[in-house]
Amino acid sequence: MNADRRTQAERSAATRGAVIRAARELFGQYGYGAVSTVAVAAAAGVSRGALYHQFGEKRDLFEAAFEDLERDLVRVIGTAVAQARAADPLASLTVGCLAWLDASTAPDVRRIALLDAPAVLGWSRWREIELRHTIGLVENALAGAIAAGRVRTQPVRPLALIIVGALDEAAQCLANTTDPAAETPAIRAVIEQLIAGLAVE
Repeated sequence: MNADRRTQAERSAATRGAVIRAARELFGQYGYGAVSTVAVAAAAGVSRGALYHQFGEKRDLFEAAFEDLERDLVRVIGTAVAQARAADPLASLTVGCLAWLDASTAPDVRRIALLDAPAVLGWSRWREIELRHTIGLVENALAGAIAAGRVRTQPVRPLALIIVGALDEAAQCLANTTDPAAETPAIRAVIEQLIAGLAVE
């Protein structure tokens, strides 16, 4: 009986994973409004009934896809910071912010995280999810820099949100420019200067 339940749970998890992967790909390529649950089910290779067994409505599916994307962003940023092995917490923060900027310029990330998520989920729910994932990384990095005496003591969350706002705007700027390769160095330099400006003299 227990083995049967585990097998059923594993099947359910596999179905859920397939649906989320298909949804991320389609939402990232075409946008929330242009993608139907029928299309997601077909891309995932499951029935529409199986999809709705996992997700009560299309919005729930989008939220799961957004959360999955945010977890991947955390892994990408964390890997970049770990590989940099910077001793200075502000240098680590700079590496993380630039990794986020690079990741955010990908068309699927921009479409799901920056354009559709606030509209589909509402600003409050969108921000709540980001606080658990990517914004949380920035908060932790800032808290570490403050503890190390590299940034003056101040409320961490407002500062994190302002930095994230700058990163999101920078990503939008690069996504909408006609020559991203030409604009990227200047925008990266601005982000670096923004972080460097937090340093205690």
